[in-house]
Amino acid sequence: MFSQIDESLSPPSVSFPRVYNAAVDLLDRHLEQGRTDKRALIDDAGPVTYGQLAERANRAGNLLASLGVREEERVLLALLDTRDFPALFLGAIKLGAVPVPVNTLMQPQDYAHFALDSRARVLVVSDALLPKMAQAISESPYLKEVIVAKTHLGGVAHPHKTLDELLEKSSPKLDAARTTPDDVAFWLYSSGSTGLPKGAVHLHSHLVQTAALYARPVLGIREDDVVFSAAKLFFAYGLGNALTFPFHVGATAILMAERPTPATVFQRIKDAQPTIFCGVPTLFASLLADVAIAAEPRPERLRVATSAGEPLPRHIGEKWRERYGTDILDGIGSTEMLHIFLSNRPGEVRYGTTGRAVPGYTLDLRGDDGAPVADGEEGSLWVRGPSACTSYFNQREKSLSTFLGPWTRTGDRYARGADGTYTYCGRSDDMLKVGGIWVSPFEVESALAEHPSILEAAVVAHQDKDGLVKPKAFVVVKPGAATPHEDELKAFVKSKLAPYKYPRWIELVEALPKTATGKIQRFKLRA
Repeated sequence: MFSQIDESLSPPSVSFPRVYNAAVDLLDRHLEQGRTDKRALIDDAGPVTYGQLAERANRAGNLLASLGVREEERVLLALLDTRDFPALFLGAIKLGAVPVPVNTLMQPQDYAHFALDSRARVLVVSDALLPKMAQAISESPYLKEVIVAKTHLGGVAHPHKTLDELLEKSSPKLDAARTTPDDVAFWLYSSGSTGLPKGAVHLHSHLVQTAALYARPVLGIREDDVVFSAAKLFFAYGLGNALTFPFHVGATAILMAERPTPATVFQRIKDAQPTIFCGVPTLFASLLADVAIAAEPRPERLRVATSAGEPLPRHIGEKWRERYGTDILDGIGSTEMLHIFLSNRPGEVRYGTTGRAVPGYTLDLRGDDGAPVADGEEGSLWVRGPSACTSYFNQREKSLSTFLGPWTRTGDRYARGADGTYTYCGRSDDMLKVGGIWVSPFEVESALAEHPSILEAAVVAHQDKDGLVKPKAFVVVKPGAATPHEDELKAFVKSKLAPYKYPRWIELVEALPKTATGKIQRFKLRA
């Protein structure tokens, strides 16, 4: 029931038996291959071996079955990053059910949307998140059971069943459902950077495809690696980093339940000494800006870092390499494609670009008329690859506009260089036309972020008194830095970019609105 990878081919070829279950491939295989006592993960409660995790996943699958969950039915997971996430996620998949992990940083109305939209029969929720679930529990006619997972972060008194007690009573043995590579395995909701999150439907084959095509040949992950992803498991990027990739090769994942801050993240790096660290641009910028962290010695074992969620500004990558002696492999992926499909690679990093296509993925740049554009010209990025979701659940119009045959329209705009590298130009729905010329918000944001006092910036379209569109910037000042005058910042951008691109208005804010994946929610700034 295991996948087979032929790495002698370029790109690597992944083949699947007709009866295939992704949970068996990611967990049970390690027991057969002698890794029963190898550490699969280390969470806030301590280490968990592959044997222990496989048993916990089996108990989770049997627990769900005892609650009436059948094959193809959804299970809503609102879980922090602890051992319970992979146990429930893979246990549900092994049962043949469909786990639906959701963002743990949302509001009550968002969880009500997830519960109604997914029609989940069971909700498994971390105790610290339970207070936000009242609306979902009361409004969903589909939810029949609520199970609460205990964490060290604590929670409120509640009348619901607890996960540990139910797992204790469940059988540690579970026969895998006779699923196929083409069966639905799980959903992931889009980040909501442009509006209401949409459920992206993924198959059993998709998880291993991302590991075989990105994690092995690009990231170079090995069995002796220790991976720490500050990006959480509910996020497609984090799911690959901290579950699919380490469990594919038999490596070890570091999980942290609390929200990542520079202090908590760097403490984990110091304590766990990961070899691979996965973050997002905002976190890398914050780590570099933290005076206390700057005084700490370099992590001894760190050999590579990755970034996704939004493009990495050149100066952040260069400063990271200078301070830590390792590169950040900036890449772009999506919930729809499950993980990174365009990336820089070790030994070939070009900061300011997103690198080249990941093996097994085909990229194309199209103009507004749908025709391919030449090198050096800006166009909309289309991608084709084996991990693309099948559709957005119950969103036919949005599915038809995003998925065209084997192609997925990413909504990102890029320019391709003669050397095959791609340079980010912004989101299709964020681009500004100033004086009849297109302006990329990302380009202006990157220029502002180079100012020594600015931590990060976001640029949106704003109308002047004549109703004409001009750039408006929202900026966050670094802790302890002097607040620059608006005219100083405008002049700084003019010194970096063509004059028409400078922001006509600059507003200081304490923080930018973002999704939990680190993407700036520009639609909130526009509003």
